[in-house]
Amino acid sequence: MDVRTSDMQTCRAIQDSLEQSILGKSEEIERLLTALLAGGHILLEDVPGTGKTQLVKALSNAVGGQFRRIQCNPDLLPTDITGVSIYHPKDETFVFRPGPIMANILLADEINRATTKTQSALLEAMEERHVTVDGASHPLPQPFVLIATQNPIEFEGTYMLPEAQMDRFMMKLTLGYPDEQTEHRMIMNSYADQASARATQVASMADIVNMQEQVRRVHVDEAVGDYLVRVVRGTREHSGVHLGASPRAAISLMAAVRAHAFIKQRDYVIPDDVKELAGHVLGHRIILHTEARMNGVTQDEIIRQVIEQTTVPVRLER
Repeated sequence: MDVRTSDMQTCRAIQDSLEQSILGKSEEIERLLTALLAGGHILLEDVPGTGKTQLVKALSNAVGGQFRRIQCNPDLLPTDITGVSIYHPKDETFVFRPGPIMANILLADEINRATTKTQSALLEAMEERHVTVDGASHPLPQPFVLIATQNPIEFEGTYMLPEAQMDRFMMKLTLGYPDEQTEHRMIMNSYADQASARATQVASMADIVNMQEQVRRVHVDEAVGDYLVRVVRGTREHSGVHLGASPRAAISLMAAVRAHAFIKQRDYVIPDDVKELAGHVLGHRIILHTEARMNGVTQDEIIRQVIEQTTVPVRLER
């Protein structure tokens, strides 16, 4: 497979459009685009006011497609997301009225303010790309990506996401505060409109589907695949880990490194792709032992240790 020039131009145009809206976050934008091209869902966790919602809205403006937003709160019901069947007395039939989940890009804002019952309504859609209402299955538009934002769990009025749902997010990203120079630019060059409005459409859903197909054809050598598996399995064998990354995590990491290679204009994956994305794909799936948490150990430190202890495949040229 050759990475086509037109695809790379489209990919670069999306990144440029997003960087006009969210200043100083080129790396995070690249990770977001990586998950999108890999067909995965994204969890954005950070304190309020760091631009999470604006980034998602800017993405929807840049790639077109149908965009919906759910503002999560404790009163939100599962049917407020999936839709509901309404009885029509005249026709004596039930008619499905779709909910906001019937979109290409769904923003679940502050997802951990919704109750666990409502959060679980997203599980079927995230994994199987359809929803079931009153026994009838309704397929979601393609492509479909859920981008959820959440505040840190220490904040008042938040509910922890269940492990099963955390495992369905391909990546967990954090924007963080901008550096001083970037924040100065934001203040001095502020616009009357929202930051997301500065992102112009440079691609279509058809372009995204085409690039996702190109990503699936990126080559992964057997040695690199073995290295990826050993990294994932290393999280399960670490002494500080209570629950390591699942086989679903390995599949997600494989899809993500293919997309990362594509963005880097390569038609093959290298071990550095695995190293660069392992923390974003595996970190939120790992549960530490209580003793490790009390000693201040983090998931990122665990993954760094696993990568350091895992032998990298080397190809010898003669």
